[in-house]
Amino acid sequence: MYLYIHGFNSAPASIKAQQLHARLAALGRGDEFACPALSHWPREAMHQLEALVRGHDPESVTLVGSSLGGFYGTWLAESHGCRAVLVNPAIDPHVGLEAYLGPQRNLYTGAAYELTREHLTQMGAYHVAGPTRLERYYLVVTTGDEVLDYRVAVAKYAGARQLVVQGSDHGFAEFEHHLDAVLAFGDQHVVTRQL
Repeated sequence: MYLYIHGFNSAPASIKAQQLHARLAALGRGDEFACPALSHWPREAMHQLEALVRGHDPESVTLVGSSLGGFYGTWLAESHGCRAVLVNPAIDPHVGLEAYLGPQRNLYTGAAYELTREHLTQMGAYHVAGPTRLERYYLVVTTGDEVLDYRVAVAKYAGARQLVVQGSDHGFAEFEHHLDAVLAFGDQHVVTRQL
């Protein structure tokens, strides 16, 4: 299963989610794709994601997390032993989003809510100081990301497979050009048990 984890104020209608689903569908594998509409509350969002992961053998699950979804994906990979493709991942959203406290609106659904300190506290509970078993991770970042400094992610996931794309932006519309590499990583068998 490919579990796409959308970012902050995003939704399953996001461009990257649609690109991944379309590529899998073109390969006759559309039923391997899942992308839930996540709650804006981090704890509830994680419950949604864990419910999907727990229904599968973790070795058969590849998480594809964008921005905040990459942050969530790291915690899930560490907790459940899944593979994770992290696309322009947020590293410390519980700190970085402090500047955005207040009224918010989902970019795709238009749903409005208030971003509070409780949101940040809940996010902080999923912070992973240092990822382990780096073979589980594939980091994909763009140097033109105007929201997050790609170098921070490169440093945090040093030792993991990495693709640094020159230019582009945080949205990374060109993600579709790298889907075959994402699927090649996700389709490989990764032993997650300690020997």
